[in-house]
Order: sequence, then structure tokens, then C-alpha cells
Amino acid sequence: MKLNFKKILICSLVAASGMGLSSCDKWLDRQPLTNITPDSYYKTSDQVGAYVINYYASQLVTPQGNCMYHDGGWPHNVNRNDDNTDSFITGRGNTNYFAGLWQSGASQVLTSRYGTIRTWNFLINRVESTYDQITNNDGMLDHYLGEAYFFRALAYYNALVNYGDLPIIEEVLPDDTQVLRDHAVRAPRNEVARFILKDLDTACGKLKPAADVNRERIGQEVALLLKSRVALFEATFEKYHRGTGRVPGDATWGGADKSYNQGKTFDIDGEIAFFLDAAMKAAKAVVDAVPTLTANSHQFDPTVGVLYGWNPYFEMFSPEAKLPQNSIPEVLLWRTYDKSQSISHNAINRLKMGNNDGITRSAVNAYLMKNGLPIYADAAYAQRGDASIMLEKTDRDERLQLFVWGEDNVQYSDMAYKTVAETGEVVKLGPVGITYSNAQNVDITGYRSRKFYCYDSSQCVSDDLLASNACPVFRTAEAYLNYMEACYELNGSLDAVAEGYWKRIRERAGVDQDFDKTIQATIMAKEIEQQHLDVWSGDQQVDATLYNIRRERRCELAGEGFRFDDLRRWRSFDRLLVEKYIVEGINLWDEAYKNYAQYSEDNTAADAGGNNPLRYDMTTDANVSPKEDGKYLRPLRRSRESNDLYDGYGWKKAYYLSPLGFEELQLVAADANEVAATSSYYQNPYWQVSAGYPLE
Repeated sequence: MKLNFKKILICSLVAASGMGLSSCDKWLDRQPLTNITPDSYYKTSDQVGAYVINYYASQLVTPQGNCMYHDGGWPHNVNRNDDNTDSFITGRGNTNYFAGLWQSGASQVLTSRYGTIRTWNFLINRVESTYDQITNNDGMLDHYLGEAYFFRALAYYNALVNYGDLPIIEEVLPDDTQVLRDHAVRAPRNEVARFILKDLDTACGKLKPAADVNRERIGQEVALLLKSRVALFEATFEKYHRGTGRVPGDATWGGADKSYNQGKTFDIDGEIAFFLDAAMKAAKAVVDAVPTLTANSHQFDPTVGVLYGWNPYFEMFSPEAKLPQNSIPEVLLWRTYDKSQSISHNAINRLKMGNNDGITRSAVNAYLMKNGLPIYADAAYAQRGDASIMLEKTDRDERLQLFVWGEDNVQYSDMAYKTVAETGEVVKLGPVGITYSNAQNVDITGYRSRKFYCYDSSQCVSDDLLASNACPVFRTAEAYLNYMEACYELNGSLDAVAEGYWKRIRERAGVDQDFDKTIQATIMAKEIEQQHLDVWSGDQQVDATLYNIRRERRCELAGEGFRFDDLRRWRSFDRLLVEKYIVEGINLWDEAYKNYAQYSEDNTAADAGGNNPLRYDMTTDANVSPKEDGKYLRPLRRSRESNDLYDGYGWKKAYYLSPLGFEELQLVAADANEVAATSSYYQNPYWQVSAGYPLE
């Protein structure tokens, strides 16, 4: 039976919760339920389904707590989820991470995660204990229960990424201090990861496949893809963090002296192999079920009056709202919007206007030439140079050409725009907005993302948040990349399946499919010069093959919120312990500076495009870095004053895991005065038991 969630009845839910809801087939932005009476509810399958859908908007989040979709807030769109990495920067940078200002506090940060987990424990316990009494009149009860297992797994995964070892709790605990203390037991992270995979296996056994669901709700392949993601994360984290105290069995592992871990032994090599194998199998199952990758027409701009249908690959990231979502098989789960229900976002407008953020030069340099060579190995690129973004993009990987704005890219093609209607020509981006008078519109690095943009004027007006174009949340391309990486990590080579996947990804990107040519032309010293952090795992360089697998992942998933967690699991931030990372942007001082009025004491007015004159006098009013600092724009080196990141990004060993709060360590301590010795919890490596800065 084809699922149509528009038929779900939630009248009793509305009555029970006192909420006025007018639609149940969208991810409504509403608060979680708090006033449901269990004895009068959960008696029919549709009631269980309504409980689950109520949480979609609030719980589909990344480990950093960011929405996996456009959240509707004024400054936010998904591509900002790559912030705090070598690929993307927002505002003046994150001083907590990169200037060492992050401190642990007193609050119960880990405990707060279990509010989300309790949401799903409650539903799972309730449904399974009364399964035979629930009227299953739509045949959907198992599917809804599968969604609950998926969300519990996602909540545990997000906590695992941030905290490592976790209590595994599968039931709703009573409000009893002793019971709660008895359950304050941090299971080793490998056990937690295995528990998550078990939940996802259960979810897969209950969920209907993508072919039978409206992809606004989770299907079987979404659970498989998350399983692949979790397994790959855990395998590589254990491999590259081994010996740091973050992995069970390490000499300095905090759980070693806890009574509840006595007698345990850890075969970490076996665990790594187990998780890599699981990642490969789950990823292949996704691709086998949904093998289609969305086509790339190899057209980089629409023509006048064309809004949709000019490049399916580009439009996959921002399709028109009325498009049947099952018509894009690669996308396994969508976030949809509805203007009539006041459910919209402003991502398209921010991508049109600028958003006080920017892609880094490191990210741009990661993209290959179309012939498969790195940019430093291509003679034509060396001769052409990078004096403009359009020159940089010429003959490059088509993902760079499609998803990063260049000066000559079409910005408006809709005939509804007066300028287009009058001239009969498209309007192009023109000079990038590195010196906009309006700070919220500045392109910090000069590179602005075009991923998730749309050429429909009704979706990107400048004075309202009206966009209703859908946003992809899970797509099968990730499964290709997960399999490739897991295969190489497990075997030290690529099997025929991995090779085939890699060729298909490159073919769509318009890049020569011969990845061996790329590997042979890769010079790791050159990649280090370009500040690619994924060259490193700890203090060791990876080999050229693994680096290029990581490169492929970076380019395909750019702006989709993977980069921070990838650098974290690979232990790539260790590079910042020995060498600061200077954020760079466009080549400003060869040619681009001529697009802006030169700075002088008498020339302070903005030009017609809203750009201020260049100021590079190193004062707090400077809007660009000075020429003497290098020809590439360095957005964090405009001034030394009140600038903790002038010398670049640093890192602390502690930052790979979040600290537990002092209060939660104290609450489960036998002696409140001897927290470190008597608490059943233990602090994460390099963090102090008391609130404060990390030790390292």
C-alpha cells in the first residue's frame, strides 16, 4: 500500500494537547507534546503516527544541534552547517573552539540529552506493551514504531558523537534518586554504537521501503543510511583516536577504574573491523534499493525566463514545492514547506543577498580539474590563474561551477524582475560583496554558496521569508561515499563495488572517471600548503588514495553539514595543535580589488552596488586585509584589535569530546566533596572535573 500521510487523523491529538493544528502531512514547527494522557491516547495506529510526526521538526538535527534542513530563522540555511571547519566560516569565527575560550560549566549537559531519548523510550515502551490492544486499522503501526526506533538511534548517535561513552537506557525511569543513580553508568562507546546499530536494525525491520512512502517521512533506506553513517563514524573514531584516552581500553581511558567496567576486555581492532563491515553492508543496501543518482545536464546557468528544468542536479537541492518528491529518487527524505501554513524559510534569499559567511579558499582548491588533475598539476590552470572566481572555476569539477557563485553566474533569470523584463537579458552576480555596507550581507571570504539556490522570484523576495522550496535531508550519494571510505579503511584497497561507486560520483560531477590518475598526480606536500586538514589523522599524513576519498566526500557533501564531524572522527584538528590555520578567501589583490573604489580619507561613500570603498588600514573599520598580508583575502586579519583569531585557528585536545557538567558529576557521586574519586560518571579526557578551561 502506498503511504499517503495526508490521511493521518490527528483530531484526538489536537484535543489532547490543546494545540490548533491545521495540517499533519508537513513537518510543522510546533512544540513537543506535553499534556497527552496515556490512558486516553495511543489506542489507534494513527495516534501513534501523529505522536511521531510531531517531533520531526525538532529532532532531525546534527550532532552540533543544527537543523538538517532550512530552519526558517533569518540568518540560517543548511550550508552554514559546515561552519567551524576548513571549508566554511561565519561572522568573525568561533573563538570558543579556535581561540581556546571554551570552558566546561556546572549544568547537566549530558543529562539533558536524555529528555529526547525519554521521548522515544516512552513511545516504544507504551506501544510494545499494549501492541495487541492498539487498533491497527491502517496497517501502519509497525512503520510508526520503526520511526520511533530511528529517532531514538539518532538521539543516541548525536550524544555519542559529542560525549563518547553513554548510559544506555531503554525504559522510562521513575523519579527516584536511587534508581537514577543506579542507571548513571557510562557504557563504553563501542557498546553504545552497537546499541545504536541494533535500534536501526529494528527500525529497518519495521519501516516500509522508500518506494512505498511519501518521502516526507522516514523510510527503510533512511534507517540504513544512518546505520552506515554511525558505523563509519565509530570505526574511524576508534581507529584514529586510539591511545588518546577517548577509546575504551586506552591506558588513560576514564572508564577503566569504574566497578561496572571491571572484567571487560576490548578488541579494538575487531571492533573497528565490525563497524567498517557494517558500514559497507548498510551503504550497499541503500544503493541497491535506490541506485539512481540525479542527472547533471552540465548546464551551469538558466536562460532568460527559465526557472526549473535546466539542471536536475542543481535543482535537487531546491526543487519547486509542487514537485512530487518521489520523482527525485536520490533524495530519501525531504523537509517540505507550505506558505499557506506559514511554514517557510529564507535560505534562497540569503544565498541571493549574501549572509555574513563564506566558503574558504581551501574548500575551493579541493575541487579537481575536469581532467581529474589537482589544480597544481594542471598547466592550463597555472597559466590562467585565479584572478577572478570565474577563472578559478573554468574547466573545474562541475560541483564547483554549479554550487559556488562566480562573477558571471546568472543571479536572476525570472522575467518577473523588472531589470530582466526591460533588457531581455539575465542579471549576473557581478563583483562579490566583500565590502557590502550592510554587514549581514557581506561575503566574508568572497566565495558565496549557490547550493540550495533557486531562480524562482516568488521564492526569494528580499523583504519576506517566503521560500517554500523543499530541502533534501538524506540522499543516496552519501551511501556511495560511506562504502568507498569504509572499504578502503577495512581492506587497504578498493573492491569493484567501491571503484564503480567512485566512477559514478565523478561522472556526474563532470570529472574524468580515472581516479588512479588523480591519485598518481596528488602531491601531499602541495595539499598541505593548501591547508586541507583532511590530509591529517592525528600527526600522521594519510596516503594519497585515502586522501582523495576524503576529498571526494568533501566536494560532494559540501554545505550539507558533514565536514565538522568528519574532521573530528579523523582526528584532523590535531594539525591545529602544531600549525595555525589562516582562513583565506578570493584572490583580491591581483585584479579583483579594481572592482571596488580605492580607500582614501575623502572617498567613503558606497558605490551603486552597495559596496564600500576598500579599507585596509588595520583599524577596526577595515573591511579587507592589507595587500602586504598576501594577495588572498584574509577575513580574520583585517585588524589586530579585539581579535582573538588574528593569528589563525588553534585547537585543544579536549575539544574532540564535550565536557560533562560539574553538577551531574556531583549528583551521582557518593561523596560530594570527592567528586572525581566517587562519582559513577567520569569526566572526558583533558577536561577538568570542576568547571573551567581544559587542561590541554
